[in-house]
Amino acid sequence: MTQPSSPSPEEFAAQERYSEERYPEDGLLRSVRQAIAEAGMPEVSVAPGYGRLLTMLVRLSGTRQALEIGALGGYSGICLARGLPAGGRLTSLELKPEYAAMARTHLEAAGFGAAVDYRIGPALESLKQLEAEGRRFGFFFIDADKENYPDYLEAAIRLAEPGAVIAGDNLFLRGRTLNPAKNGPAVQAMRRFNETIAGDPRLESTILPAYDGLALAIVRG
Repeated sequence: MTQPSSPSPEEFAAQERYSEERYPEDGLLRSVRQAIAEAGMPEVSVAPGYGRLLTMLVRLSGTRQALEIGALGGYSGICLARGLPAGGRLTSLELKPEYAAMARTHLEAAGFGAAVDYRIGPALESLKQLEAEGRRFGFFFIDADKENYPDYLEAAIRLAEPGAVIAGDNLFLRGRTLNPAKNGPAVQAMRRFNETIAGDPRLESTILPAYDGLALAIVRG
């Protein structure tokens, strides 16, 4: 049987557009994205298609405790909180107080203000504190500084309940991860993250290639 050829970059982009046309971004999330841009913050929120996927995965996981590494303006936090059951909690780690403040405002506007706990400061320090507190989580979303992705993954595995889901965004760094001529610290760290999540026996995983790449892993019990 003849194997289908891989789509060209143009065809791949057309497929993403087709998907977004079927599932338009809702008004609340559009307003969050606009506010992030107007504030001069990095416009690096999770893609709408993957935001919908995060909501579905959190709901499917059945967890009541989710952890987000990197709040930015609250876009991904809303997507994660939408998947939690009543009484579920989202713990959000953010380095910059002004980013966390915007995220809090947007989560409150979305009706999830009481469901989110923010930890301000370097994420690795917050992760150590959560581990010291004996916290455990059933879902993780990693979308922060790329140079620490391998360390974030290890921390997530330590904090994971059996069967927890770990998602990591921006695996391809807009093509730099795939370019052998690019070898900066963030690129090298992302390559290590991708190799670990694909080969670690503690994980069952896959990589989705759309929207700059998303890793999904289940922590084996």
